[in-house]
Amino acid sequence: MKKALITGITGFAGSHLAELLLKEGYEVYGTTRPRSKTEHIDHIRDQLTLFDADLVDSHSLYTVLAEIKPDFIFHLAAQAFVPTSWSSPATTMEANVIGTIHLFEAVRRAKIDPVIQIACSSEEYGLVHKDETPINEKNELRPLSTYAVSKIGMDFLGYQYFKSYGIRIIRTRGFNHTGPRQGDVYVCSTFAKQVALIEAGKTKPVIKVGNLESYRDFTDVRDIVRAYLLAVEKCEPGDVYNIAGEKAWKIKDVLEMLRKLSKKEITIEEDPARMRPSDVELLIGDATKFKNKTGWKMEIPFEQTLQDLLDYWRARV
Repeated sequence: MKKALITGITGFAGSHLAELLLKEGYEVYGTTRPRSKTEHIDHIRDQLTLFDADLVDSHSLYTVLAEIKPDFIFHLAAQAFVPTSWSSPATTMEANVIGTIHLFEAVRRAKIDPVIQIACSSEEYGLVHKDETPINEKNELRPLSTYAVSKIGMDFLGYQYFKSYGIRIIRTRGFNHTGPRQGDVYVCSTFAKQVALIEAGKTKPVIKVGNLESYRDFTDVRDIVRAYLLAVEKCEPGDVYNIAGEKAWKIKDVLEMLRKLSKKEITIEEDPARMRPSDVELLIGDATKFKNKTGWKMEIPFEQTLQDLLDYWRARV
């Protein structure tokens, strides 16, 4: 059996990837921290091998890699919430940039030769002009948050370590993805949770919102993790690939779709705390390069994704 290690296995995408890899016959390992919440993987916990390791602790990563000697590494662990990078910019850089260096150095020290997929981000593109959409991999990077800067650092480290040391690193720039298990700080999930709470009579019939005028390219997380697996199987080390749904959804329209999935009368209220100092107004990705290389395509319609996300929160609240 091929061995796969997932950093961030207890997270949103990590848990879905673990399910997929088990289904595909991989031996699945993951890194966790003492404060990690394991609810997303509790249903498959007995099929996984977990190790305590932290991105900011290089020795712990080396110890894990030297013992497992994985064939594939999926590097998903990160400080992944854009607004947090405004309040904790240094922590964001440490986790996403220094943590990635620690991972790559641990691979070198352990003298192993895995294929590594690193989860970079569409946020790297930042300020995008309308005539530049859909965005391909050659588009200029104009980051608008510390998170985006940290992901550029991680992205370019992947290129540098491939060129300098021959480490087989695949860089994927994922556009927005959502679905069951997503944290309630993210836009689709926070809307869905608020709808579920309203339906359950646990809050007033008012949804609090931030900027509803921006456009995002959404993909189902289950389609995204399929893309991650295809990336390590078929993509070229050192290269970068967009993974995107190639359709822009206005945030206001996403909210309306969720409202229509509920029978409750729900009003909208703007919340200043949900506004960002600067926001990426338009993110539409061009995944042609990735599709041509792997044959990947989206299988789950966005409407189904929102229904599944809402049902997830209905069960939880």
